[in-house]
Amino acid sequence: MSTTDRSTLTDEQLREEVRAKYAQAATQGSSCCSPAVSTTDEHGTEVFGAALYDADTAGEGGTAIAGSLGCGIPTAVAALKDGDVVLDLGSGTGGDVLISARRVAPTGRAIGIDMTDEMLDQARQNAAEAGLQNVEFRKGYLEDLPLEDASVDVVISNCVINLAGDKNKVLAEAARVLKPGGRFAVSDVIADPDMDDATKRDMQQFTGCIAGALTRREFEDALAAAGLVDVEIHETHRVHAKAGSAIVRATKPV
Repeated sequence: MSTTDRSTLTDEQLREEVRAKYAQAATQGSSCCSPAVSTTDEHGTEVFGAALYDADTAGEGGTAIAGSLGCGIPTAVAALKDGDVVLDLGSGTGGDVLISARRVAPTGRAIGIDMTDEMLDQARQNAAEAGLQNVEFRKGYLEDLPLEDASVDVVISNCVINLAGDKNKVLAEAARVLKPGGRFAVSDVIADPDMDDATKRDMQQFTGCIAGALTRREFEDALAAAGLVDVEIHETHRVHAKAGSAIVRATKPV
């Protein structure tokens, strides 16, 4: 494990560690997880990345899917429809944004937010290659979204909320930008209640989407504190001995 104890770092220092790791992943084509966190389970099955998408869905995301570092497919459960405005938190190379843009066309649009310039550059290039006009990528932090109140119909995210230092603020921001009746549908890592302290403190496990994960109860409480209701959390597959990937859904009251 890494010698860095992530519990000694401020939220700003954590953010910089994450930004540097994902900038490297974007420019070098490396995994966010390796070598500290395996991208496969004990049977050799991929539990992170492009392999999780079926052929049809991957086709909607085009070449951007190859750069996916996620743990699920949030667009599969977001019930997207024509006219929706979709926001992807931590959009990376843009795969889920492009999928969303196709599904909400012709009158809807998809917005991706990311703090990493290298990811944003790739995402914009992927969108241009796909020829999609209803796509926008903005630089910003999840704790301070560059969007107006009640401006989006759906918030999605793929294995990014666990990387934030202040997850309560991230979820409060997601609730703020959702319209009344808006939908929250994300894939994220959920920690087992008995995850060991050594894993929680390890910086490489944090940037690998494991150490910073909330437990089911913590996620439920944070969503409730943000004002979201009808919370559902369903594990889809294991990604670590003490954590699993899950679909998390909630709504903003009308």
